[in-house]
Amino acid sequence: MLAAAACPPLALALGAEPEGGMGAVGGGVVDALPGLIESRLATSMRTADDATLLFYRLRDFRPAWTRAEQLDGLLEAVASAGDHGLDSADFALEALRAQALEARAGLPVERVAERELLFTDMLARLAQQLRHGKVDPRRLYRDWNFSMPATAVEQAGRLAQLLDDGQTVGPGLAAAVQAQAPDVDLYRQLQLALKQYRVAAEAGDWPKVAAGPTLRPGERGARVAEVRARLAAEGEPELASSPDATLFDDALAEAVKRFQRRAGLALDAAIGRQTVEALNLGPVQRLAQIQVNLERVRWVAQDMRGDYLMVDLTGYQARLHRAGRLAWSARAIVGKPTRQTPSLLDSVRHLVLNPKWVVPPTILREDLIPGVIRDPDYLTRHRMRVVDRDGQAVDPQHIDWEGARRHGFPHMIVQNSGADGSLGRIKFALANPYSIYLHDTNARSSFRRDTRALSSGCVRLERPEELAVLLLDDARRWNAEALQEALATDKTRTVPVTRRIPVLLHYATAGLDEDGSLQFRPDIYARDAAVLAALRGPVR
Repeated sequence: MLAAAACPPLALALGAEPEGGMGAVGGGVVDALPGLIESRLATSMRTADDATLLFYRLRDFRPAWTRAEQLDGLLEAVASAGDHGLDSADFALEALRAQALEARAGLPVERVAERELLFTDMLARLAQQLRHGKVDPRRLYRDWNFSMPATAVEQAGRLAQLLDDGQTVGPGLAAAVQAQAPDVDLYRQLQLALKQYRVAAEAGDWPKVAAGPTLRPGERGARVAEVRARLAAEGEPELASSPDATLFDDALAEAVKRFQRRAGLALDAAIGRQTVEALNLGPVQRLAQIQVNLERVRWVAQDMRGDYLMVDLTGYQARLHRAGRLAWSARAIVGKPTRQTPSLLDSVRHLVLNPKWVVPPTILREDLIPGVIRDPDYLTRHRMRVVDRDGQAVDPQHIDWEGARRHGFPHMIVQNSGADGSLGRIKFALANPYSIYLHDTNARSSFRRDTRALSSGCVRLERPEELAVLLLDDARRWNAEALQEALATDKTRTVPVTRRIPVLLHYATAGLDEDGSLQFRPDIYARDAAVLAALRGPVR
């Protein structure tokens, strides 16, 4: 904060009375300002949907920054941008400070108009970035379809509200600006972690662990001492005082498990390749990961309100939130790195009980046709049949499979319904154009795996029957018993879901574990680098 006692109040610099009323200085600052503001906006090549332009039009170009507390409030808010992983330089902090100081000494009317627009532009930018992020995800992902950021009209209304709050409500503008950030647990936990890792980064990098064979409890070696030193540096200082640093004892094994939980790895105490790679990520790299994931929360926070189903792609977890509480959660299997599940905002339109599976083009081309070429009994073993576009059966022995691999397949492959089918007993049909949906599976043992990026893009769900009953939300017609009776018929049946609950397929390399603690995750789709580069780039 700038010390008000060090300079005369801004109101006096503007020619106002000490109580805040506006007066005239040098021929009438107050009278001249609206015309100057309008003129500067007209010559600044702003588009018709510029938020600052719309804001001043709504107020007939009257000045908005008439009190020293407002300037101090924005300076405080911009100086705190780093608490959100944002860069205060993106908001012209030094220029704001300079103009705030000049204001207290008295300014020519032209400089007052210049300061007006600078402060309003930076407030608009900061509020927009806190609410929606600095980076436009649509520039990174062509299929991004989450809710759009605020329009210019909405931003102009927000500016009016912020400046009003900054004058009349509670602790002022700084608090009103801070309140624009997402109000979700994950965001707050990431902010706390940002502070902690900044302190760690200032203290220097952590010790590294050499590559080598997997280390297990009970073993000895120089690399065990390296692990001990690494974990001691991050917050397990008692490990450094062991009388035998080279022994992988029980205390070290428990510390390794705690680290593996934080790093989103299997809790086996074994120090293999993945654990070594995570141990060798220093505080600076973790800081970057936190910044990236703060930005990701800002992208989707407006869709995390009310009732919604979140599929955490890197956490391999699905959670249904209803009425502000967790109503259901289960493990999930997502797309493998070569067939990634996209980040999408969607909704379940209907359920298909005992679904048949029409093999999608990618799986047909890359998996099924090569499988048939290798094994003539492939279709029979997987209970599949070939049909033409009219649904009529086609004899697979009359198909040139080698030619189909090279030139395309003119038919469809359908797998019959049943618990042993690839879709299991329930399909949750979404509305996206990418043939991505949620479904049961016939390979439920895969849910026991720690790393579950295994599918061809769709999301497989554990305990789908429970989710189906919750989504249908009709205790009279669709309780658990009624659903089981319908499934037991083995007949394919489509059931509409009349209540639209948003489904968020969300990619993030930091999230909350089952205990609500912050957890880093491996970047399974290698998406962090592009987000970080955009965050560190210029404001668009």
